[in-house]
Amino acid sequence: QVQLVESGGGLVQAGGSLRLSCAASGRTFSRYTMGWFRQAPGKEREFVAVINWSRSITYYADSVKGRFTISRDNAKNTVYLQMNSLKPEDTAVYYCAATSRVVAVDEDAYGYWGQGTQVTVSS
Repeated sequence: QVQLVESGGGLVQAGGSLRLSCAASGRTFSRYTMGWFRQAPGKEREFVAVINWSRSITYYADSVKGRFTISRDNAKNTVYLQMNSLKPEDTAVYYCAATSRVVAVDEDAYGYWGQGTQVTVSS
């Protein structure tokens, strides 16, 4: 099993940056593909980014492409989401999740989830 804990959220002005971290417990972290999702108030949870175990595959939602970067450090059991040029529409609770699939954008493919971290972008 994998337990996930996100951190790094907060309040930032539009155009600013934040880096989210997701720390995973368990020795098998490096075997999992890791994803970031977000849920804005009144909206469904949506895919943001994904990275496979070897870091050879990354994929982003069109809405964040060119602004967000997903990375991971398997030695530290941690996955990151660097968010630049933030916009008010990026305001959401951000979740990290783990899947045994090679890559997945569908939240149903992910079996492990963190509790989420709030990101608020003011205009």
